[in-house]
Amino acid sequence: MDRDTLSAVTGSRPQADEPRFAFGKNWRRFLGLVDEERISHAAEALREKLRTPSLEGKRFLDAGCGSGLMSLAARRLGASVLSFDYDADSVACARELKQRYFPSDDQWSIERGSVLDEAYVSSIGLFDVVYSWGVLHHTGAMWRAIDLIQSPVSPGGLLFIAIYNRQPYLSAYWSRVKKLYNRRRWSRVLLVPLHLGLPVMSWTSRKISGRRTERGMSLWRDYIDWLGGYPFETATPEQILQFFRRRGWEPTAMKTCGGRLGCNEFVFRKPL
Repeated sequence: MDRDTLSAVTGSRPQADEPRFAFGKNWRRFLGLVDEERISHAAEALREKLRTPSLEGKRFLDAGCGSGLMSLAARRLGASVLSFDYDADSVACARELKQRYFPSDDQWSIERGSVLDEAYVSSIGLFDVVYSWGVLHHTGAMWRAIDLIQSPVSPGGLLFIAIYNRQPYLSAYWSRVKKLYNRRRWSRVLLVPLHLGLPVMSWTSRKISGRRTERGMSLWRDYIDWLGGYPFETATPEQILQFFRRRGWEPTAMKTCGGRLGCNEFVFRKPL
């Protein structure tokens, strides 16, 4: 691991004056779209990536739960679930979904917490599956977050993460766009239509191929999340693989975006 990465793992912290996207407010606008079809797609995505037909009897941690949709999918698959998020609006979203589909259920708990809070992460116990899709790169201290998210995984358990792909030059461009989006409200009037080609191309591609929106998500809400999602950090697939292999973790599944814009997905098994 290079010196910059090692330094980030051991000591980086988000800067207090850095802008932060209101992730939970974006997810609140998504909740009206959640239906049985989207829940089914989310559950299917979990089954496929974790290579299991069921999570019955498993403990599932949704670290950075966002809307709560994947927590709901895991609960539908039989897992006992703990969801947490740093964003209070995201916590409220997950609680609303629980109230809709699993009211008074003692097998699904939802809390406010931070993956960068070592004491909190150490206090929540061990889980058979830890899921943190598209979260750790938004903490402002990505490598520290990746380091800490290992601890709640049970020996032999699975960690499912997705991290923004690093692109030469383009990653720096998107970092500036995202920072501007959050620092200057007027800039959104320009930035949203200027980059509208992204969701249009994605929608067209899905229509032609017949593919569904992944994990039951909304194309438009994902676009706003992408455009405004700050803090923002990236990594190459090789950096992520190297980090976990040096700690003895076994990669069991991987899906990259082919060097393009988007997230690389990884499932790792923790050593016994």
